[in-house]
Amino acid sequence: MPPEKSAHRFELSPIVAGLWRIADWNLSVADRVRWIEQALELGITSFDHADIYGSYRAESLFGDALKASPNLRQRMQLVTKCGIRLRTTERDYRVNHYDTSAVYVRAQVEQSLRNLHTDRLDLVLIHRPDYLMDAAELADTFKTLTREGKVAHWGVSNHNTHQFALLHQHHPLMTNQIELSPLQMSALDDGTLDQQQQFGLRPMIWSPLAGGRLFNEADEQADRVRSEMSAIAARHNVSLTTLAFAWILRHPSRPHPITGTGRIDGLRDAVAALDVELDAQDWYAIWVANEGHGVP
Repeated sequence: MPPEKSAHRFELSPIVAGLWRIADWNLSVADRVRWIEQALELGITSFDHADIYGSYRAESLFGDALKASPNLRQRMQLVTKCGIRLRTTERDYRVNHYDTSAVYVRAQVEQSLRNLHTDRLDLVLIHRPDYLMDAAELADTFKTLTREGKVAHWGVSNHNTHQFALLHQHHPLMTNQIELSPLQMSALDDGTLDQQQQFGLRPMIWSPLAGGRLFNEADEQADRVRSEMSAIAARHNVSLTTLAFAWILRHPSRPHPITGTGRIDGLRDAVAALDVELDAQDWYAIWVANEGHGVP
């Protein structure tokens, strides 16, 4: 049986802003402040980071904006990830690898706190499954950092059902951040979305636009999906981006899709999906286009 849920209810905004590419947006500190303000005005209050994003620079770029305008912090939920040791010029590892040891997780959490100019992270995710993870030891790390007030909630990203259940047994997890899009549907069949419903949790969804492949991939599958989605989007009078987010939001696990854009119009397109009601036939028409055949 999973551990009891926390008595303190915590919710992410329906659409989450992803900061993976913030280093590529070339925004000044003032521009970053304004971007955050505009996201908040759209109802996007949750911001998704990872320590390694932007070669370990993304958190600091966002944090500089929070330092410049400290009142923004109380209006948002900060999400970040740790557990990947990524080779850079400053971090000369022999090989990229995973690390969920107590020493490393603590060090990265404390670095994220400094980078983001905050005294608490609302949600921290273990970024990838660590094959050397000691679940009991990692759960103790979670408990200690929570007790110290540094992290409010914990979750994982890219974990399969067995990996999620193992860690969830030792410490309550809030979410599993997984990939799902009209071009990548394995989560519909691998049990990860079912498990989130089983535990009464809401998954986070990365790459809802398939990393842009939905618009520019030149292959038979992508062509089928684009053609079908274009017809449905026209009937609903929405953009292809909005329809992709609406397709994800239609799932009963009540996912939180994550944007990846620095364009405010891109954020607006994502938020517009909250007002789109897809019927089952529209949803399955996109599934059929992806699979290349009808339902069994």
